[in-house]
Amino acid sequence: MGEALWVGGPSQAESEAHGDAASVPARMHGAPVAAPSAPLAKRGVAGSAVPASSPGSAASLALVPDDAAEPETSGLWVVTAPVPVVTSARMSSGHDAIAPVSTAFARTADAAAAPRGRGALWLRPAAGVLDRGVASMGSVSRLAVRAFQGARVAAGDPRLTGVLRAAPSVVSFMARSRTRSAAAPLDDTVVPVRPTPGLALQAYLDELLIAVLRHPGLLPKDADCAAAAEDLGRMRALFATNGWLEHPEGYHRDPPPPDDVDSHFEHRAGMPYDHVTFSSGWSPEPFEPGRDRWMRHVANQTVHTWVAHVPERHRRTWLVCAHGLGMGNNPSVDLRAFRAAQLVRRGVNVAVPVLPLHGPRASGRVRGEDLMTIDMVDSLHGVAQAVWDLRRVIAWLRSTYGAEQIGVIGYSLGGLVASLTAALEDDLACVIAGIPVVDLPHLFRRHSPPDIARLANAHGVLGPAADEVHRVVSPLAMECKVPFDRRFIFAGLADRMSTFGHARRLWTHWGRPSFASYAGGHVGFYWSADVKRFVDGALARSYATTTVA
Repeated sequence: MGEALWVGGPSQAESEAHGDAASVPARMHGAPVAAPSAPLAKRGVAGSAVPASSPGSAASLALVPDDAAEPETSGLWVVTAPVPVVTSARMSSGHDAIAPVSTAFARTADAAAAPRGRGALWLRPAAGVLDRGVASMGSVSRLAVRAFQGARVAAGDPRLTGVLRAAPSVVSFMARSRTRSAAAPLDDTVVPVRPTPGLALQAYLDELLIAVLRHPGLLPKDADCAAAAEDLGRMRALFATNGWLEHPEGYHRDPPPPDDVDSHFEHRAGMPYDHVTFSSGWSPEPFEPGRDRWMRHVANQTVHTWVAHVPERHRRTWLVCAHGLGMGNNPSVDLRAFRAAQLVRRGVNVAVPVLPLHGPRASGRVRGEDLMTIDMVDSLHGVAQAVWDLRRVIAWLRSTYGAEQIGVIGYSLGGLVASLTAALEDDLACVIAGIPVVDLPHLFRRHSPPDIARLANAHGVLGPAADEVHRVVSPLAMECKVPFDRRFIFAGLADRMSTFGHARRLWTHWGRPSFASYAGGHVGFYWSADVKRFVDGALARSYATTTVA
């Protein structure tokens, strides 16, 4: 037999204190247990079962008779509560073997500190024929436990459930699209959809992206919904008192041009631009719920803007761009998303302000995380500040460069910001709302996992109160100030994020201006030739002296 364990028997006092073998269960860790065999018992070996090494290991133990030499104790495991059991298995030496069982023990590296004589247990790892078998059983057991725990976590992960629901959702969407298309001859607001495999694939990719964005760590708890409902109720009462529910434009103040502008040239990934910063200057009213929470986002109080200039200091024509959720972190990506290089070559200067709580203004783990929370007061503040910042950029362009033609364009969440700006700002050259969001409460209701939706409904967080309060940041509640022939909207037929329905609602509210659709999902517009032609045509019609065509 290999190196064994020294197992000293308990004293009579310890036996009385800890009880006898009858108190031990019949099985431990799957191994049968029994009292020591008669030959060993006659020799005074108590047969206390203890782990052979560190906690959680699966090594076997062997009994050593009393008359064996006492081993070195330094650095060994010293068991403080011996358990008198042995297994019926036999070691190669003829002694009974002890299977690993759980017991209380402590580690000592000091030989003098270790108890000695009968009643104490000195342990040393033993190599025996049971080692491999017990270790294998332990490994399989641990693997099974981990697999079970992993399955439980995965089953509650909204990302996994979202992925599993993606295909059925696309099938349902394609079926509804076919039904709606059949009604197109009778309803001129319906755009016929041709259900192709390519369209289904883009819709499926959107559904997968939505699923991935449902991080379980960001989902609200019951306490979050309760606090959000309280904020919402107080905000609704405040807005009603101030008349902002009936006249939502009254909530917004006119921003002055910034007086602390700083600008420096940068060049990233082949894209030259100026990085312009200034103080936002926006804050919720002192009496608004959520004000202190919002103002704790210190980095958010500085506006960052990427500016691409036309050469030779031609600064009369501008396009101010509002990006989508999650962007704002990479100037090169943001400028390319609006085709800044091509526009600059055609005589249009481009400015892309970073939206609140995005990019260098973010304070959460995910870009835009603190903007899109279950507390609808936060999302209201975020959109209101985004509109203020965009309008402040416009004021800066007019005061600094004498800009005469300024248009606004926005994608997704930026489409909401651009549409609101068009309802508040005078003398805009055009407004282009791409794949726009126009109703944040509806968007939250649509994309909330079922259990979160039930929780929110129980507290009334996403109900009528949210709709009423969000009128102050809804372009559907205000009249567009841009002339009719310079309003433009485009949307994706397979958009599963902001959805085609949002664009359609804005289109009807604006009196059915120029509208373009493309056969794709939420981000498919970037590769759409139809969208490129539509935007170029919109700018050519809106700007009097440019080469855009």
